[in-house]
Amino acid sequence: MILLVAACGARGPLADLEPGERGRVVRVVDGDTIVLDTGQSVRLVGIEAPSGGFGDRDPQPFHTEAKRMMEDMVLGRQVQLHYGGLTRDRYDRALAHAETVDALGPRFWLNAEIVKRGGARVRVYPDTSAANAPLFDLERDARENSVGMWSTREYRIPLATDLPDTFEGFQLIYGNVADMQGSDGFGAVCDLSLEGSHLRLQIQVPAAGHCQSALGANVLARGFVRDGVMEISDKLNLQIMSAPPD
Repeated sequence: MILLVAACGARGPLADLEPGERGRVVRVVDGDTIVLDTGQSVRLVGIEAPSGGFGDRDPQPFHTEAKRMMEDMVLGRQVQLHYGGLTRDRYDRALAHAETVDALGPRFWLNAEIVKRGGARVRVYPDTSAANAPLFDLERDARENSVGMWSTREYRIPLATDLPDTFEGFQLIYGNVADMQGSDGFGAVCDLSLEGSHLRLQIQVPAAGHCQSALGANVLARGFVRDGVMEISDKLNLQIMSAPPD
């Protein structure tokens, strides 16, 4: 708790963001989306919680647990929004960091706390990347201690060599960067191939520095996988590891 309270203080990661609206949380949609009493839906940035499903898609594993984590933290409480880039998505949801600001319970930086509790993975977009960097250490600690979703088989991080050819969706993977080629992907500057794997990492402009620096490196990559390609949209989504995973 001390860490997160300090993070919300004057010198914490949220201090340099643009203050946004305040409101009382009247509904929790899932582990990364809340609704205020003003009617404004808020998509918490920097994180990806298990989806509740839509259409003919089933809820993702650990959806119910992550939703309950968020409800326990914030339902009925006043929150302050903070913006670090794009403020609305195509569904008119606010794209924000949020912190509790009332006396009804502990002070939480919601985006960080849900990661700390193992209710969400980190997912960074370049247009909302401000203040996201501290989330990675919280995710690592939750993962190493098998907290929340990290205690389940479904959220074990696979080696790139073990990822099924037909996999589609947001994923974290371990791999070794074997080669670099030019890319014909929209907004991409290079493709990185992974040793022994069909998966290619398509490096977008905000992550362009990885085209050279990641060659030969053991990496932890995160992004959406489709047709054998994982898009690396921000430099934070590709982490160089000092050693391969155990």
